[in-house]
Amino acid sequence: MIKKLCESARPILLAAFCLGASLEFSRFSYAETGISDTEILFGQSAAIEGPASALGQGMRDGILAAFHEANEMGGVHGRRLALKSYDDGYDPGKAIENVNQLLEVDKVFALIGGVGTPTAKAVQPIATHANIPFIAPFTGAAFLRDPALRNVVNVRASYEQETEAWIAHLTKDLGITRVAVFYQDDSFGRAGLAGVTKALEKRDLKVVAEGKYLRNTTAIKRALLSIRAGDPQAIAMIGTYKASAKFIKLARQLNIDVVFLNISFVGSKALATELDGNGEKVYVTQVVPFPTDNSIPLVVQYKKSLRNLNSSLEPGFVSLEGYIAGKLVVAILQRLGNKPTREGFIDQIDRKAQFELGGIDLVFGPDDNQGMEGVFLTEILAGGKYNAIEELPND
Repeated sequence: MIKKLCESARPILLAAFCLGASLEFSRFSYAETGISDTEILFGQSAAIEGPASALGQGMRDGILAAFHEANEMGGVHGRRLALKSYDDGYDPGKAIENVNQLLEVDKVFALIGGVGTPTAKAVQPIATHANIPFIAPFTGAAFLRDPALRNVVNVRASYEQETEAWIAHLTKDLGITRVAVFYQDDSFGRAGLAGVTKALEKRDLKVVAEGKYLRNTTAIKRALLSIRAGDPQAIAMIGTYKASAKFIKLARQLNIDVVFLNISFVGSKALATELDGNGEKVYVTQVVPFPTDNSIPLVVQYKKSLRNLNSSLEPGFVSLEGYIAGKLVVAILQRLGNKPTREGFIDQIDRKAQFELGGIDLVFGPDDNQGMEGVFLTEILAGGKYNAIEELPND
C-alpha cells in the first residue's frame, strides 16, 4: 500500500513521507519485534545507581562484553546484538516503568540481566503476559524456577540450594546448631529466610533469632540487637553489600564472635571492598566459577572480552554471570538461524537442550528452566580477594 501511494506521489511533502516510510520499512523488514535486518535489541532494567549499583553495572558489563565479542565476529547470522539499559534503583515500581518502556516504546526482542527478587517479582508477570524471553535475572528466587514459566530463562542456582549448602557446612564442618538470620525485609530476604528455615528443620533445628532491615537502606542496628539476643554461633545473611558490610562491622565492634555466611546476591567484590578486605569469618556462596580460573576456557575468553570492552574493568563474579548470560543468548540465537523469533527462543529452553560454553555446561528441559546447579563456598582473603574452600575452617 505504501509502495502504490508513493509511486503516484508528486507533492514534495508526500515524497518525503514515502522516503521515510520506505527506510523504516526496510529497517524492520523482518517481522519480529526487536529485530531488524542488521540488529537484535535486548532490554535491561537493573540497579545501575544506588546502594545495589555494583550488581546492575556488573551484569551489564558482562552482557555487553559477550555482545561486543559476538559483534566483533560479525554478529549472529549477520545481526549485531544491542542492549538498552535503564536504571531502576532496585525499586519494583521503577522496574515496572522501565519494562513497559522497553516493551512498548523501545520494542526490544527480550529482557535480560534484571537484578533482584522484588524487581523480578514485579516485572516477570508483564514479560510472561507478553510472551517475551525473560533471561538471566540476577536472583535465585524459587518462583522463577516454576517450569510453567516457559519464558523465564534462569542461569544460576537457586537460593534454596545456596541456603541448604550453608546449613550443611555449618552443621557438618563446625557442629553449629544455633543459627540466626539477617535479611532484607522483602521478597528477596524472605526467600532466603524460608530457605534457611527449611534447611534447619531438615536437621531438627530452628532459627534462634531474626533481624531485618528495609531495602535500599543500611538501617541495621535494630536487626543486630535482635539477633544478638538469640546468642547465635552463626548468622545467615540475605542482604545487599552495603547493609551486610555495615552489619558485620557493627557486630565486630560489639564483640559478637560468629561465622557470617552471605548469599551470592550480596556481590562478593563489592562486599570485600566495603569491608576493606577484612573478611575474617565472612564467607560467601558462589553460583558461577571463579573469574580468575584460567583452567576454564570460557573464563579466559571472558577476561579477554571484558578488557576489549573496557580496559579499566576488573573481573568479578557478577560480570562473569552477566557474560555467561550473554554467551547463552548468542548460542541460542545461533541455533535459531537467520529468522529468530521469541517463541523459537523460548522453545530452545522448553525442550531438552544443552549449551556447552567453553567448559561450562547449561542444561535445560521441559521441567527445568535453570541452566546451572552448582554452589560452592568462598572466603575473603587479605586485599579483598577470594579463595574457594571445601569446608568451613575450624579455628
